[in-house]
Amino acid sequence: DASLAEVNSFSPSVPISPSSMINQYKFEDGPELRDLFITVDDPESHITAIETFITYRVVTKTTRSEFDSSEYEVRRRYQDFLWLKSKLEEAHPTLIIPPLPEKFIMKGMVERFSDEFIETRRKALHKFLNRIADHPTLTFNEDFKIFLTAQAWELSSHKKQGPGFLSRMGQTVRAVASSVRGAVKNRPEMFTEMNNYMETFSQKINLLDRIAHRIYKEEREYFNEMKEYGPIHTLWSASEEDIAESLRGVAGCIDRCCRAAERRMAGLSEHLLPLLHEYVLYSEILMGVLKRRDQIQGELDSKVDALANKKTEKDLFSEEIGKLEDKVERANNALKADWDRWKQNMQWDMRSTFTSVAENNLRYYEE
Repeated sequence: DASLAEVNSFSPSVPISPSSMINQYKFEDGPELRDLFITVDDPESHITAIETFITYRVVTKTTRSEFDSSEYEVRRRYQDFLWLKSKLEEAHPTLIIPPLPEKFIMKGMVERFSDEFIETRRKALHKFLNRIADHPTLTFNEDFKIFLTAQAWELSSHKKQGPGFLSRMGQTVRAVASSVRGAVKNRPEMFTEMNNYMETFSQKINLLDRIAHRIYKEEREYFNEMKEYGPIHTLWSASEEDIAESLRGVAGCIDRCCRAAERRMAGLSEHLLPLLHEYVLYSEILMGVLKRRDQIQGELDSKVDALANKKTEKDLFSEEIGKLEDKVERANNALKADWDRWKQNMQWDMRSTFTSVAENNLRYYEE
């Protein structure tokens, strides 16, 4: 992206401090404009005869008139978050719905139900809800409001009111039929460019994700080896009177290096790895959104072709085409607005996170 290239140029006008560079950019609306604040905290384990699961407390504070109260506190499990995401995708097929952490995040790095796993998931769920709250359209979704305010039994009852099996099957059949029609003939150039951008973005973000995990793994191996050397030098100093002081000094130095390495790893695992993985998931979501937009376009194209080949029922076809044209226009406008917003957020997230990693590295090497 050109704006990133400009920031990275070695121009005298670019501030030397990474933090001061970040301060040049504003993110979304300022806190003073927000009227919905959500916190996800207090994870709690539940063990039943059938399953073990975690619930999280979701606290909502708001000044919006459509809410009956200014503050709500409910408990939600991971499946409830999955339900909310599916309802948002169903209601807004061409908007970019934020990703949820997968069922088992960071495989091989943390144990399921360990404190680290639960905290990683809590942060991701907190971010998921706040991204929805900050979205100009999703924030007013009725299912989102119910998720934030309904007690567990009320939410369970509301979930059962979803579309029936035949309705869901009909949607699936239409989606499959639409997806096998082939390439969209009349796709606007803007959406072809978006598609190309996302293919490249997906390749690069997946590569960055793999590299970051490899770096973290190597850092941990180095840390585990170094941790053994401090005590060895301390023991050695007990049997070497002449150089005992120097050996204890080396042991103390290794111990300080260990603590610095631990802080560096924490910066990677708490900030860089979750962000990169979130955008790996975002790349999959965006490819799905673009495909759904193409399906709506394909439906319109097939009706236009059918009208051209038919002599009768022209009025009926014209009415259907008019409705589909409106649907395509709404889908295009929704996606265009969300695309610009997503890119701005993505660039801010990447810039601030990589700057934080750079500053973390500077502190580590200084120490």
